[in-house]
Formats: sequence, structure tokens, C-alpha cells
Amino acid sequence: MTEALHWHPVDWSIVGPALVAGLLVLATHVPLGLQVLRKGIVFIDLAVAQIAGLGVLVAGLAGFEPHGWEVQVCAGSAALAGAALLHWLERRWPQSQEALIGALFVVTSCVAILLLAGNPHGGEHLKDLLVGQILWVTPDQLWAMAALTAALLLAWWRMPPRWAGAGFYVLFALAVTASVQLVGVYLVFSSLILPALAVQRVPTTPRRLAHGFGLGALAYLCGLALSAMLDLPSGALVVVVMAAVCLLGRAR
Repeated sequence: MTEALHWHPVDWSIVGPALVAGLLVLATHVPLGLQVLRKGIVFIDLAVAQIAGLGVLVAGLAGFEPHGWEVQVCAGSAALAGAALLHWLERRWPQSQEALIGALFVVTSCVAILLLAGNPHGGEHLKDLLVGQILWVTPDQLWAMAALTAALLLAWWRMPPRWAGAGFYVLFALAVTASVQLVGVYLVFSSLILPALAVQRVPTTPRRLAHGFGLGALAYLCGLALSAMLDLPSGALVVVVMAAVCLLGRAR
């Protein structure tokens, strides 16, 4: 017989900062997600997130502190290089772009596995990269993420039209670099794509943004609270809850 579920009280001193992290991720990922769907490059975030994560792994193997500036430089440089490559691929082979993005994601993932093959904690590192550790975000991380989010949103809305092509990839790389270290690859993908999918039929862009952010925020709130009450992995549960919330939101 399976054991009955044990419900635990929600510790908002832990869940609260995690929720703030999720809202900061959504602030950039909802508008970026709408643009990704418009471009038809759905898996770009998986590829860029995996590349940024590879930069984090390389920095860790080099002995740098987990949240030191060296790690951020490695992750950001890797993501920007990946974004530059994807922008070049878009111009060189636009008809094959989605397939090339998928191939880049697979190759990068395998490189990460090979780098961690001799590490006794390799499996744990890969798990952290994929599902994240959103419940353990620190105030310093949140302040840094808030400042970056404000800068990215300002740059996004003030970007001249002639910079829209390359500028999108640069902003995307920087946003994903920060968010993947807070919430992991799976939540980065979910935050980018699921709310955007749910609001495709909403008639105006401001309403799409507001509706998408609201659905994502509800998913983070419910998923994190359920994770705390049921003692289940937070990242994975938020992804499942977000899928359900966005499906219901789209069906309305």
C-alpha cells in the first residue's frame, strides 16, 4: 500500500522569495515568449538555456565560486555566443532553423554530460541545471535579477526597429542566462512558452502580456505552495501546474 500524503504548512519565508524569483522570470519571458512564437523558434530557449548552463558547469569545474562574478561571465559569454550563432543560422538557413536549434540543444546537452562524466556529483549538477533550486534563492540573487529585469525590459521597449533582429537574440541570451540559474532549464522553457501559447487568441498585445503574466504568476503561486505542502520537488511541480493552468486559460 502506498503511504498517505502528509500535508505540511507553507513556510512563506522560503516560498515567498521563490515566488518573487518566478515573477521576475515571467516579467521578461512572457514578452520574449510571444516573440518566439511569432518567429516560430519554439526551442530556442532550451538551446540558449542549455548553453548558458554549460557555461556555469565549465566555471564550476574551473573552481570558481557558484555565485561569483566569474560564473556570471562564463554563463553570459556562452549564452551570447550561442545567441550569435543562432542569429547567424537564422540568416544563413532560415528554413532549417528549428531543426538546427534542436540539434544544438542535443549536442550541448551531451557535452555537459561528458564534462561531468568523472564527477561523483555529476548527476546532482545536471538535475540542478534542469529543474533548478528555486526554493533556495538568496536576497542578493533577487536584487541582481530585479535590476537586470528592469534593464532588459527598458531595452526591449526602447529598442530601435533596425536592431530588432540581433537585439532580440542579445536580450534573450541575457534573460535566459539569469533565469536558468534561478529556476532551471525546464522552468525557463515553461515560463517562456506555456503562457505565450495560452494567450495566442487574446486580441491585443497589452492584454496578451497581462493575461500571460497572470496565468504564469498563478501557476508559480499554486505550484510552489503545493510543493511546500506536499514536500515534492518544486521546479517539476510548478511546470506541471503551469501546464494545467495555461491549458485551462487557453480553453476559456
